[in-house]
Amino acid sequence: MPYLIAQSILPHVNVSLNATAALLLLVGYVLIRKRREAAHRWVMLSCFGVSVVFLCSYLLHKYGYGDTKFPADRYPTAASVYYPLLISHVIFAMVIPVLALTTIIFGLRGRRALHRRWAKITFPLWLYVSITGILVYLFLYHWYP
Repeated sequence: MPYLIAQSILPHVNVSLNATAALLLLVGYVLIRKRREAAHRWVMLSCFGVSVVFLCSYLLHKYGYGDTKFPADRYPTAASVYYPLLISHVIFAMVIPVLALTTIIFGLRGRRALHRRWAKITFPLWLYVSITGILVYLFLYHWYP
């Protein structure tokens, strides 16, 4: 049963979580630009929570189904775009948890200068990971299934 759930539902759940995280990141950015710090804090903590749920769901999918192979032999031109995208996505996805948690801790402790400095790195990378996660999903499940 876990195999069937992971195969049929979790990729779609995961892309929804990625899209939600991307939206929350953008909303959080707009809120802080408008100096709405309390709203920014809650949106960014929600974004982190969504990302934690995503990670759990993603790991469950990997456990239940394994890797989804891209049909590079049938779509070599698309593969030349897909694989660099995937590699950059994976590399940045490995560092985002540390960057995000560090940025959040500085913000919650009121260390504004450090929070801002870390956020200038964390925000664009986290947004990149969320958006490229959506693109990887589209490549695997819609554009080149």
